[in-house]
Amino acid sequence: MIAKIVNGDQELMQAFSVRRKVFIDEQKVPAEEEIDQFEQSCTHFLLLEDDNPIGAGRFRIIDGKGKVERICVLNQFRGNGAGKLIMDKIEEYAKDGSVEYLKLNAQTHAIPFYERLGYEVISEEFLDAGIPHKSMQKQISII
Repeated sequence: MIAKIVNGDQELMQAFSVRRKVFIDEQKVPAEEEIDQFEQSCTHFLLLEDDNPIGAGRFRIIDGKGKVERICVLNQFRGNGAGKLIMDKIEEYAKDGSVEYLKLNAQTHAIPFYERLGYEVISEEFLDAGIPHKSMQKQISII
């Protein structure tokens, strides 16, 4: 498996394809909520297994904090380090920027995964696309 920054429209479409399968098909998130107005201002990431797209995510900076979004891995590849690979790649990218913290909104079932990566819950539970979430944060550098 290899995690990489999306380069070009073909890889972006591969990332969208994974997101579509996970969020729209599997989790029933409305398509208009999944693909949003921030796509063009994000840095996108793709996880490949034998050149096949199996995971995706995106990153953007909001109010001086790095925001990790849309992290997903196809069902059959979960539980074998795939999610950690894509998160490691995003964090590596973010450390080259000028952000001290990374923030994400985790589906509540995924909180233990993000806690193992050093994220801490910083909010009460809320619904996003009808799915329970909590905000989490991790310090990645001291500015």
